[in-house]
Amino acid sequence: MFEFINNDEDRGQVGIGTLIVFIAMVLVAAIAAGVLINTAGFLQSQAEATGQESTDLVSERIDVTSTVGIVADPGGADDGNLSEIRLGVTGAPGADQIDLSETTIQAVGPNGQENLVFTANETEAGGEDEDLVGGEDASLIPENGFAVQNSTGVFVSADDAVLNDEDQFTIVLNPETSPFGEAGDAFGESESSSLEIVSPSSATTAVDLRSPDLYQSDGEAVRL
Repeated sequence: MFEFINNDEDRGQVGIGTLIVFIAMVLVAAIAAGVLINTAGFLQSQAEATGQESTDLVSERIDVTSTVGIVADPGGADDGNLSEIRLGVTGAPGADQIDLSETTIQAVGPNGQENLVFTANETEAGGEDEDLVGGEDASLIPENGFAVQNSTGVFVSADDAVLNDEDQFTIVLNPETSPFGEAGDAFGESESSSLEIVSPSSATTAVDLRSPDLYQSDGEAVRL
């Protein structure tokens, strides 16, 4: 009724087949585990990067502490205009160092829209650039640019224009250049402009500039 397998060769073949199947299952499981580990590591890296970017968008932001315009000579050729626009800036609470030379300003004013970038040079009529660093004259800031002054009121180079817990800076704009004004017709009384200051981490600070209706004296500082 019952048959017994007494053939040693048949028994060996069955054992080898089982071993092959077992090894195959182990290899498949190892490959699957490797894929899962790699995927988990990739997702973790992506999550950390996304979290850091989100944190930077909140913390690595530039705060504007003051917006001031300096009045040009009310009785001179620039009557009713500003000679410079000054933005006092600091890093937002919890921010690390912020490189102002890598910051951009998206400005909309009476004469259109411009993207302003950091400059440490003035552009001569002949096309040659000269160093602004160490000077104080905002009228030398060229088109599509802004400059940065330190606490002593002089323009600084890109290497020194870094916000931190110790140093305070002022972003200086030339009101005679687009979009605020144009040569001979600078940003002045009753005019308005809007700025978006974009830090290197893409955090944005919005600023509205509104000039008073009437200026009083040469060199007067008016709140914008």
